[in-house]
Amino acid sequence: MILKRIPDSHFFATVLAAVLWLTLHTGARAQGLDVDINKGQIDPLPIAITAFVGASPESAQSGADIAGVIANNLGRSGYFRPLPPESFIEQITSFDQEPRFGDWRQIQAKALVTGQATMEGGRLKAQFILWDTGSQQKLAGFEFATSPKNWRRLAHLISDKIYQQITGVPGYFDTRIVFVSESGPKDKRVKRLSIMDQDGFNVRSISDGKQIVLTPRFSPNSLEITYMAFGSGTPRVYLYNIETGQREIVGEFPNMSFAPRFSPDGQRVIMSLQDEGNSNIYLLDLRSRQMQQLTNVPAINTAPSFSPDGSQIVFESDREGSQQVYVMNADGSNQRRISYGDGRYATPVWSPDGRYIAFTKQGSGRFAIGVMNPDGGGERILTEGFHNEGPTWAPNSRVIMFFRDEPGENGGPRLYSVDVSGYNEQLVKTPSFASDPAWSPLLN
Repeated sequence: MILKRIPDSHFFATVLAAVLWLTLHTGARAQGLDVDINKGQIDPLPIAITAFVGASPESAQSGADIAGVIANNLGRSGYFRPLPPESFIEQITSFDQEPRFGDWRQIQAKALVTGQATMEGGRLKAQFILWDTGSQQKLAGFEFATSPKNWRRLAHLISDKIYQQITGVPGYFDTRIVFVSESGPKDKRVKRLSIMDQDGFNVRSISDGKQIVLTPRFSPNSLEITYMAFGSGTPRVYLYNIETGQREIVGEFPNMSFAPRFSPDGQRVIMSLQDEGNSNIYLLDLRSRQMQQLTNVPAINTAPSFSPDGSQIVFESDREGSQQVYVMNADGSNQRRISYGDGRYATPVWSPDGRYIAFTKQGSGRFAIGVMNPDGGGERILTEGFHNEGPTWAPNSRVIMFFRDEPGENGGPRLYSVDVSGYNEQLVKTPSFASDPAWSPLLN
């Protein structure tokens, strides 16, 4: 038995224990349940997710709620098709009973999830088993315990386990999004820094709206956010600690600063600083507060993003007359252009697995979100719209979130997600207009 402990935190929805309860067929998935996540067309896997049984009305309600969140997570991924509970022939009433697999095959379920929710010592414990209905095998089972108020995070953790067991790729459900929420009339929008679960729940503001906030980004450990703000005419780059709520000024700059982002080791922040109509890219050491200038050309150089190994930086520049994507070594050497398609390229960001660079592309009055290889080859457009911008990667490099600014007097920005294959575009619901999303790493 392997016991995994996660530190207490008022924000991180403390999960006190995650117990590896049983793992069968380790390192492999049952025959017939493989989901090809790299093919062009997604063919969702039919899966039945039963309400987790509970011994009391309270635990039974928690069990039903947990199953609902799991179904929503897996369904929104595009790789699974949760079957409607009203189609279930068998009703699971005991976690210890083996399912009647013929009943589940009859409704075309390829996989089945059964579970149990119990209250023990004031903690909510959830156990689940993932079944292959064809082979009648247990694929995996886990047990998690948490405070009852954090039941949603427990459901996200279970969703990640199911997603990885069947697809072979880590999940991304136990994550959060930081973004800029926008409210009020279009010409007087109040912008607040906000944070939420990846599915749009548990939204809360972490700034008061008195300053304009832009480009929030997570640290590699998900505990801090860096962002730019200005209110009294002095632009500042801040660090915000999510656990403590403390805010620290990284620096005050006489001219505008843009797009701060952490290095992979979390020890540095890279950004662009404006100077007499130009902007260049600088690297700030958070310990010494020493600045290192990486670009020095009479042009707009901005939106830098490190490669996952920290060896390279992708950025946008108009040094050759229009916005294009460039790559350089982490010390500023070997700066070279990699985008050569029609149109202008902006907001490049490296995928967590290092395979792709996402970007915004503008041309013919349209804004597109696309991906390319780090050498500029293999460009693919994933989605187009009136004004798409600001791609950010899920930690498993399979999903991109972005915002689309809708036209009209009552229009405004909204968040969307799309699979890296270009399929399964989804609106991410937020209480108000939303822009500048940034995806956290996995929290656990």
